Amino acid sequence: MVGTKIDGLVVSSAVREQVKKEVEHLKSKGIQPCLATVLVGENPASATYVRNKQKACAEVGIKTKDHKLPSTITQSELNSLVDTLNKDSEVHGILVQLPLPPQCNEFETTSRILPAKDVDGLTPQNAGLLTMRKAALKACTPSGVIELLQYYSIPVEGKNALIINRSNLVGKPLIHLLLEKNATVTIAHSKTKNLSDVCKSADIIITGVGDRTKFKLTKEMIREGAVVIDVATTRLDGKLVGDCDFEDIIQKASFASPVPGGVGPMTIAMLLKNTITAAGYGRN
Repeated sequence: MVGTKIDGLVVSSAVREQVKKEVEHLKSKGIQPCLATVLVGENPASATYVRNKQKACAEVGIKTKDHKLPSTITQSELNSLVDTLNKDSEVHGILVQLPLPPQCNEFETTSRILPAKDVDGLTPQNAGLLTMRKAALKACTPSGVIELLQYYSIPVEGKNALIINRSNLVGKPLIHLLLEKNATVTIAHSKTKNLSDVCKSADIIITGVGDRTKFKLTKEMIREGAVVIDVATTRLDGKLVGDCDFEDIIQKASFASPVPGGVGPMTIAMLLKNTITAAGYGRN
């Protein structure tokens, strides 16, 4: 069998169109949604990510406030900027691009953001609310995965869902989002034994290792008709790839997402969605 491609470009476009309508609705009420971006240092990849997010905001009518800081900034100075943005009534969402330079603590920085402006869903309060099914602002990439599953009407309830990632950005939030959909969730990581066997027992595999030297998911490792969503991004021979080769995995999977063009576009789309959610209730 040859499965169906999960096209993140198509799904993200649908999300953006809905966001655009909601932005227009907010504007009619006198609310101009605004996202503040904070970029520390000159990391080319981070600069590209922020630029893409700002471009996406402009396309749907969300205003952005750009803050570029030197790599020598102190934690105290960064805290001061976050405090200023927290108090700015025109700013509804705050995005601090990670990673930060070594002298700045990521947890201290993201935890300082007001939960109502936390469009990445990383504050302890929003992470905690997620476990209780009360979060309005949820981590973007995991939310994008759920959006893909819903768009393609892929059944989740009662399915064995395997997450190969335990990060705060992807794996941990996904546990709770999948549990909300009544999936039976297993989380795997670098210490998991017999991972290949664990993969073969899963109906849905969401993989996000991001290091082909350590892990590659092949069609021999999945059951016939499994759903595979590849969250990973890494460089291999100069090309952007995920944890699996799409053309290989799609020969056995019922649905599979490619890299690029799968989950990546969804992350930005869900950031836009979070920003308008924050604009709806996050005003000071």
